[in-house]
Amino acid sequence: MSLPLRAIAVFHAVARNGSLTRAASELFVTTSAVSQQIQNLEEHLGTTLLTKAGRGVVLTEAGERYFEMITGGVEQIADATQRIRGFRSRSVLIVRSTPSLATKWLRPRLGTFLDANPDIELRLNGTNEPTDFSREAVDIEIRHGEGRWPGLFVEGLAEESFLPVCAPGYAAAGSMTADDVRRHRLIYSFKSQVQWPQWLALAGVPPADESRRVLFDRSHMSVDAAVDGMGLALESTLMMWRELCSGALVCPVQSPPPIKLTTQWIVCPLDHLHKSKVKLFLDWLRAEQQEWKAQIGALGLDAGE
Repeated sequence: MSLPLRAIAVFHAVARNGSLTRAASELFVTTSAVSQQIQNLEEHLGTTLLTKAGRGVVLTEAGERYFEMITGGVEQIADATQRIRGFRSRSVLIVRSTPSLATKWLRPRLGTFLDANPDIELRLNGTNEPTDFSREAVDIEIRHGEGRWPGLFVEGLAEESFLPVCAPGYAAAGSMTADDVRRHRLIYSFKSQVQWPQWLALAGVPPADESRRVLFDRSHMSVDAAVDGMGLALESTLMMWRELCSGALVCPVQSPPPIKLTTQWIVCPLDHLHKSKVKLFLDWLRAEQQEWKAQIGALGLDAGE
């Protein structure tokens, strides 16, 4: 059975105002139209809700009980309607990203996307947990891993170079050999796909003394620790591009062994690619990737091809 929602709203207005005339003025309708809606509601309920009292109306006992029962719901609907008004033309884009990429690469660049797409409300969720697209309302994810997720659209964000870095006050650029590195405090990001033992082996030097190492579970923490002069970090040019561009970090090693990987991947269900907001975000990501490559290339640091 369909609910006479219009008639319920009219009754609520009459009960609040205690007058058919004032309710009609509030609703921008005629008094006779209000009376007709009240009559329709009474017929639907099978009971009388209002009775005349002088020049006004009063609620019957049934009317009082009904008004009390519906008031919370009607006011909640009115509040929701008011809140949503003005947002009809806006599209919400929900993006999930690993915390380090969100902090170090994505968030600093988002202003250009928002300026170019004022009708899109963007929500950025930073987490390492992979999205279950069948259950979670996420439009697109930038996921850390090896890029093997069958059934999903997967595109590498960028090929990264992994470099030893430190604050320029800790050591000048190009002032160390690879063998010097192992004598310093080494900063680990233990979720990274490239670790110090791997780098030292590629450089052809003995392992470092692990008693002086410090470990973090996020790349952005390792980058910040290196900026603060804590030691040497082994990090991705994707995660520390701002620090490299500003000179807050330098590579202290002469001719470090090249390590290039793609560790961050754009992921979403294939049908999400048909959403205009996802297309816009993908195009923007690709443009930003090209700009990042140019910035890193200008520093003489190969960001990959």
